Amino acid sequence: KCLENAKEFRSKSPVTVDPKCLLYVQQREFAATTPGDNSVSIIGSADATTCHLVVLRHTGSGATCLAHCDGSSTWTEVPLLVNAVTSLSNSAKDGRLELHLVGGFDDDSKTSHKLSLNILVAFQKQKEEIHLETCCITDVNDVVRDGIHRPIVYGIGVNVKTGELFPASFPQRGPAEDLRSARTFTGGQMVGVYDSTKEQVTIGPCRWAPNRDIAFWLAEDDDTILQYLSTSPYAEPPHFVQHIKSTIQFLLDHPSAENLFPGGQPQRFQRTEQGTWERVSQQ
Repeated sequence: KCLENAKEFRSKSPVTVDPKCLLYVQQREFAATTPGDNSVSIIGSADATTCHLVVLRHTGSGATCLAHCDGSSTWTEVPLLVNAVTSLSNSAKDGRLELHLVGGFDDDSKTSHKLSLNILVAFQKQKEEIHLETCCITDVNDVVRDGIHRPIVYGIGVNVKTGELFPASFPQRGPAEDLRSARTFTGGQMVGVYDSTKEQVTIGPCRWAPNRDIAFWLAEDDDTILQYLSTSPYAEPPHFVQHIKSTIQFLLDHPSAENLFPGGQPQRFQRTEQGTWERVSQQ
């Protein structure tokens, strides 16, 4: 059944998601909420090449978590995702935990294969009973174009009201896109970026050491950046290099993260009536 679901899933055309209802999740981030959320109806993530996109949902409460896993610490990450959903499902008597995995491809270094296996084993080891519903990963998500292996599906969205999962693309990836990328680029671990009780995106506080040595990347050509800074240089989406350069520029503009978090407080963003994310002023 998983394979049938995967084949059906990968054949769908990606939906372009309206940012007004979207909570976007970057690499090494997760977010969880419930159908009662008035600020978010879709959680999404994209640009997964060797990375895997993980959706865990409780059918009783409707609590849904989406994570963008890159294999940095799968064993500690999976319990965070399970806890994010179960803690929002305490009042639900009935229902079960359903798991959807999308991403990866048949890459030369077998990075995707290792991550697929680790994620499956990590979920298997959880004390909760978890039902794998969609498994569109690695070999199943692979296509060969011009002699090069690539993923079929790079991005997904999940409707937190209905639980529907679909291939997706995202014209906007806010809020605080560069800050969040910088956190991951400097080695930040998997972290939740959404406070569902306040309906606020919550980032940081982060720390990183000043590093002028990364400035030389800004002058390098695309091929060099792809070869050294990507796990899958031939399969990246077209905006990958620009994204990396933008992140490096942000780190050069902010050699220390301290000024970005006044009083050591996180940056918080709430949905405006117009549908954008707006920074909440510090109390």
